[in-house]
Amino acid sequence: MLEDVQNKITRLIALYEGEKQRADSLSESLSQCREVMQDQQRQIAELKNKIENGQLQSAFTAGGTPEAKRAIAALVGEIDKCISLLKAD
Repeated sequence: MLEDVQNKITRLIALYEGEKQRADSLSESLSQCREVMQDQQRQIAELKNKIENGQLQSAFTAGGTPEAKRAIAALVGEIDKCISLLKAD
Protein backbone atom coordinates (compact mmCIF):
# COMPACT_ATOMS: atom_id res chain seq x y z
CA MET A 1 0.00 0.00 0.00
CA LEU A 2 2.70 2.49 0.99
CA GLU A 3 4.74 1.36 -2.00
CA ASP A 4 1.80 2.02 -4.29
CA VAL A 5 1.45 5.57 -2.94
CA GLN A 6 5.18 6.18 -3.39
CA ASN A 7 5.04 4.85 -6.96
CA LYS A 8 2.08 7.07 -7.77
CA ILE A 9 3.83 10.11 -6.29
CA THR A 10 6.95 9.33 -8.28
CA ARG A 11 4.87 8.96 -11.42
CA LEU A 12 3.04 12.23 -10.71
CA ILE A 13 6.34 14.04 -10.22
CA ALA A 14 7.62 12.63 -13.51
CA LEU A 15 4.43 13.70 -15.29
CA TYR A 16 4.69 17.16 -13.73
CA GLU A 17 8.31 17.55 -14.87
CA GLY A 18 7.36 16.45 -18.38
CA GLU A 19 4.52 18.95 -18.57
CA LYS A 20 6.75 21.69 -17.13
CA GLN A 21 9.33 21.04 -19.86
CA ARG A 22 6.58 21.07 -22.47
CA ALA A 23 5.25 24.39 -21.14
CA ASP A 24 8.74 25.89 -21.17
CA SER A 25 9.25 24.70 -24.74
CA LEU A 26 5.91 26.19 -25.82
CA SER A 27 6.73 29.45 -24.09
CA GLU A 28 10.05 29.66 -25.93
CA SER A 29 8.32 28.87 -29.22
CA LEU A 30 5.74 31.58 -28.58
CA SER A 31 8.48 34.09 -27.84
CA GLN A 32 10.24 33.23 -31.10
CA CYS A 33 6.97 33.54 -33.03
CA ARG A 34 6.38 36.98 -31.54
CA GLU A 35 9.85 38.10 -32.60
CA VAL A 36 9.25 36.84 -36.14
CA MET A 37 5.88 38.59 -36.21
CA GLN A 38 7.45 41.89 -35.11
CA ASP A 39 10.13 41.58 -37.79
CA GLN A 40 7.47 40.91 -40.41
CA GLN A 41 5.38 43.86 -39.23
CA ARG A 42 8.46 46.10 -39.58
CA GLN A 43 9.04 44.75 -43.07
CA ILE A 44 5.41 45.38 -44.00
CA ALA A 45 5.67 48.97 -42.75
CA GLU A 46 8.86 49.49 -44.75
CA LEU A 47 7.28 48.03 -47.88
CA LYS A 48 4.18 50.20 -47.49
CA ASN A 49 6.45 53.23 -47.15
CA LYS A 50 8.33 52.21 -50.31
CA ILE A 51 5.04 51.82 -52.17
CA GLU A 52 3.89 55.27 -51.05
CA ASN A 53 7.21 56.78 -52.08
CA GLY A 54 6.98 55.05 -55.44
CA GLN A 55 3.48 56.42 -55.95
CA LEU A 56 4.66 59.91 -55.09
CA GLN A 57 7.55 59.59 -57.52
CA SER A 58 5.24 58.41 -60.27
CA ALA A 59 2.91 61.34 -59.58
CA PHE A 60 5.72 63.73 -60.39
CA THR A 61 6.35 61.98 -63.67
CA ALA A 62 3.90 62.04 -66.56
CA GLY A 63 0.80 59.95 -65.98
CA GLY A 64 0.97 59.56 -62.17
CA THR A 65 -1.69 57.42 -60.50
CA PRO A 66 -4.75 59.09 -58.99
CA GLU A 67 -3.84 57.65 -55.56
CA ALA A 68 -0.42 59.29 -55.72
CA LYS A 69 -1.94 62.60 -56.75
CA ARG A 70 -4.36 62.40 -53.80
CA ALA A 71 -1.44 61.62 -51.50
CA ILE A 72 0.43 64.67 -52.73
CA ALA A 73 -2.67 66.82 -52.31
CA ALA A 74 -3.04 65.53 -48.74
CA LEU A 75 0.60 66.33 -48.00
CA VAL A 76 0.23 69.82 -49.45
CA GLY A 77 -2.89 70.31 -47.32
CA GLU A 78 -0.99 69.25 -44.19
CA ILE A 79 1.84 71.64 -45.05
CA ASP A 80 -0.66 74.46 -45.57
CA LYS A 81 -2.23 73.74 -42.16
CA CYS A 82 1.18 73.84 -40.50
CA ILE A 83 2.04 77.12 -42.18
CA SER A 84 -1.26 78.68 -41.11
CA LEU A 85 -0.71 77.52 -37.52
CA LEU A 86 2.77 79.05 -37.53
CA LYS A 87 1.40 82.35 -38.87
CA ALA A 88 -1.26 82.40 -36.15
CA ASP A 89 1.42 82.59 -33.43
